Amino acid sequence: MATLTPSTAPYAEAEKAATGEIGIMLVDDHAIVRQGLRSILERERDLRVLAEASTAAEAATVVARVEPDVVLLDLKLSTTSDSEGLTLCAQLVAEHPDLAVLVLTTFLDEKLVLSAVRAGAKGYVVKDVDTSGLVRAIRDVSRGGSAFDARSAAAMVRGLNAPEPEQHQHLTDREREVLALLARGLSNRAIGERLYISETTAKFHVGNILRKLGVSRRAEAVYEATKLGVI
Repeated sequence: MATLTPSTAPYAEAEKAATGEIGIMLVDDHAIVRQGLRSILERERDLRVLAEASTAAEAATVVARVEPDVVLLDLKLSTTSDSEGLTLCAQLVAEHPDLAVLVLTTFLDEKLVLSAVRAGAKGYVVKDVDTSGLVRAIRDVSRGGSAFDARSAAAMVRGLNAPEPEQHQHLTDREREVLALLARGLSNRAIGERLYISETTAKFHVGNILRKLGVSRRAEAVYEATKLGVI
């Protein structure tokens, strides 16, 4: 269940702006992790944890309500899917352009780092980062910059230099365009508007993508595509 702090009162946003505080929301499915992060971050005078959420659905609702500056996001939010965090990242960035999403996760893979960046994340750090590094990353992304620890940056470079897998050359250029928009959480109608095609045509392309990737859900398609380096 999502939890809010008293800072979500009517004048919280004005107070935060006046004091120069950075409002943070924690999104992680483990309560003990969120509690630990809160205790660490709130030792800093300029950081305030406004809210927490354990699921993607909770996070999307609460972000709209509390309007944080930074969302600290774990990529794995359930035991049934590894792609929820990526999908949520794309959704939040699309709906809140001024929001900075900072990925904080245990997973370090070049394709995953690239996928997070393409979904709109401003930074990527692993959970064993030291406190000073995490605080610095939060401050950097809140000011419009980017933040990657040394291993994440190296992983991203490896991902950029990796050759495209040959086994998925059968995806057409149009399907790759649609897949990139799927990764950003867009609906069939929104995809059609972006690509100047009808909603029906967009739905047709999505169906072909699911079939070719051997999955039945849009989120699964995004996950499979990121693992294979297609997006």
